[in-house]
Amino acid sequence: MAAPAALESTDDLKGKIQQSPLASKRNKSQAEADTAANRGGRFANFFPMGFKEGFQQWWANVSPAAAEHAVLSRIPYLQQPPTHTQTGSAPPSTNVSKASISHEPSDHATPVTTNSITDPYGSRKWFSELVELSGNDRALNEFSVERVGEDVKENLVMLHGYGAGLGFFYKNFEGLSRVQGWKVYGLDLLGMGRSSRPPFRVLAKDREAKITEAENWFIDALEEWRIIRKIDRFTLLGHSLGGYMAVAYALKYPGHLKKLILASPVGIPEDPYAVNADMPEPEESTMANEFTQDQDNTSTSAGPIKKGDNNNFLNARAKGEKDQANAKPNDKAPAVAPRRPLPKWLTYLWDANISPFSIVRWSGPLGPRFVSGWTSRRFSHLPSEEANILHMYSYTLFRQRGSGEYALSYVLAPGAFARSPLIRRIQGVGRQYFTPTSEPLSSTPSSPTTDPAAQPPKVRETGIPVVMMYGENDWMDIAGGYAAEQKFKEEKERVLRDASAEEKARERGEAKVIVIGKAGHHLYLDNWEEFNEVMRNEMEEVSRAERGGVS
Repeated sequence: MAAPAALESTDDLKGKIQQSPLASKRNKSQAEADTAANRGGRFANFFPMGFKEGFQQWWANVSPAAAEHAVLSRIPYLQQPPTHTQTGSAPPSTNVSKASISHEPSDHATPVTTNSITDPYGSRKWFSELVELSGNDRALNEFSVERVGEDVKENLVMLHGYGAGLGFFYKNFEGLSRVQGWKVYGLDLLGMGRSSRPPFRVLAKDREAKITEAENWFIDALEEWRIIRKIDRFTLLGHSLGGYMAVAYALKYPGHLKKLILASPVGIPEDPYAVNADMPEPEESTMANEFTQDQDNTSTSAGPIKKGDNNNFLNARAKGEKDQANAKPNDKAPAVAPRRPLPKWLTYLWDANISPFSIVRWSGPLGPRFVSGWTSRRFSHLPSEEANILHMYSYTLFRQRGSGEYALSYVLAPGAFARSPLIRRIQGVGRQYFTPTSEPLSSTPSSPTTDPAAQPPKVRETGIPVVMMYGENDWMDIAGGYAAEQKFKEEKERVLRDASAEEKARERGEAKVIVIGKAGHHLYLDNWEEFNEVMRNEMEEVSRAERGGVS
């Protein structure tokens, strides 16, 4: 079976989300017909969905599994995607459940195969699985596709951004799986999407240890997934927070990446306020960015548009520079670049762990309307029906109990800058020492032995290709990408300065920045055709390098 019987059909889901924030926004006559109570004032400008529509969506109680199924049904040539219901089959709950993972056979999904008659790019097999990890309530939601009749020689793993899910890559699965010999995986990060949501706790006491522990919470799960899947080396794509975690993974678990692709990654630039800001207390979260940019303008503009101040939340830096310009001549200059403090309400919510998802969970019938404040802008460039499905998918994910979201405030300070900026350490990607092993992959990450004599000699990575992609109207700071590119070049020159001829021959390190036209932060969705074409080229490069014997 493609999807368990308990799963709502796509048509049923459509009936539950006929009314949407985007339909309201686009249909001016309907908006004018609504009452002032529903559409009036500043609140309605930020949250365009009406009270009645919001209540109907809240009352419908669509499950995350059904919403994910509806999104993945938009994948070309795959009308009925497989969808397991081991997680996210029940209506969301804010209470911790001891049985959040189902082991009933009926909740597993049978793979779906498309044939060459219905699929012009050849037969492909699609999978939906829950990969259980060690420990209590730890499992990753996985959606994948492979080409039928071809050996899987290469693997691409895609990681989403903060609070999102693998369904956001629905425009990419089909296009990327056209490349021969590749299997494409989409994963939900631990504690996000439809992965399990174990309680997040930080036990470390000092600042750096807290940051490391928060990063490890995600990347240790990814490494264990890799071992379970018996994948030795793969290509890793991470968007936004997923890009940040992809870099952290490359640094902690060297020797397993063939190429690293960062799509509008968060956390590269350095900000003096972020690295010195107070750390949150346990069980705290953060605020998400990019809530005010209209994607219809971002994805259709022929040139630069007015957008955010790099990844500087609420344009605080520009406002601070304006304050400095207006300062009196005798005023003492600050020691660092000025930045006006963020609004007190924002920093309070950030440091008090009141995430935007907490507000959605607490708000009951108002939840869909709050979510419409983001989805009405984020998906405004998409057809109405498609945008409606994505809105419901987002709402069902945001509404689930909090877990991975609480790690973010340990990684980012208020303003979406990293507490431990990647620009300080990104040049180490592909340059780490590691211990090669020819032993079969075990089900859990191995623990290092304490006997030095028993350890095989360590070798150092000889660099990996790193690609940093940004949208031309991205609010993320592309200057950070160019600075990282320079860091990679300088590190390569330093390493090769005294390298032997053999070491130079094995060198693979390189870095480049690519700009996707007519796209913003979500470039994989805003201009998916160009994004997929660039990605296919990068995947083909990996295949050619492997065929040429480049290690």
